[in-house]
Amino acid sequence: MPRTAVLEPLVTRVLAPNPSPMTLDGTNTYLVGAPGSGQAVLVDPGPDDPVHLAAVETALAQRDARCTAVLVTHHHGDHAEAALPWAARFGARVAAADPRVAGPGGRVLAPGEQLALAGTTIGVVPTPGHCADHLAFRLESGSVLIGDHVLGRGTSVVTHPEGDVLAYLESLRRVHALGPSALYCGHGPELTEDPGAVLDYYLAHRAMREGQLLAALREGARTVGELVATVYAEVPRTVWPAAAQSTRATLAKLLAEGVVEGPLDGRVRLS
Repeated sequence: MPRTAVLEPLVTRVLAPNPSPMTLDGTNTYLVGAPGSGQAVLVDPGPDDPVHLAAVETALAQRDARCTAVLVTHHHGDHAEAALPWAARFGARVAAADPRVAGPGGRVLAPGEQLALAGTTIGVVPTPGHCADHLAFRLESGSVLIGDHVLGRGTSVVTHPEGDVLAYLESLRRVHALGPSALYCGHGPELTEDPGAVLDYYLAHRAMREGQLLAALREGARTVGELVATVYAEVPRTVWPAAAQSTRATLAKLLAEGVVEGPLDGRVRLS
């Protein structure tokens, strides 16, 4: 992925230099604003890294814009670490669902708000599931900045107890109902070709994994480790820790629904 890319007239992406198995190429930071407004909203500033800051400032200069607000999709450090220090540097306020991320003098966002910023309107879409405070931002163009709810490659992790699979599925359907023209992800490339089909795939993938867990339980797997080794046998072991977190989250859903019983970190079985 290029370090900086103009995705549409409203949006420039700046890729942070923090690649890893979990962050893919790195965290995607976005500048959003109407061309000619002289302003830009910084979405998910990412890590507080001087190289990344320099790239963001260069992108602002290329847009002939100053940062007038900082929005954060969720509290994870790879998205939010730089929010407060960079907002102070730019003389802007932070807006997020989590008051700790917004900080003193910041703005706590409410679902459904319409934010008039940088010559455009940005809609606040609640998307809990990956974590409780997760938000997406819908642009006037129909594009959606989706954070970690959907990734440009692979699928997002929902951990237990921070994440909630039922909420995650509901949020996928909520974004689908918006009919997004593009999904700009927290990690990985933008998804511009049939975003609705991508969301359908995410829903189907979760249903498939749940079915595989139930099949593994029927075949005698009892612990999270046994379930991961069975269900995720085809994926690299480097991602098994994340798979274990996702498995716990799905088991928590099945426990709540009365489908399985037993302690999550012990031996579970079908009810």
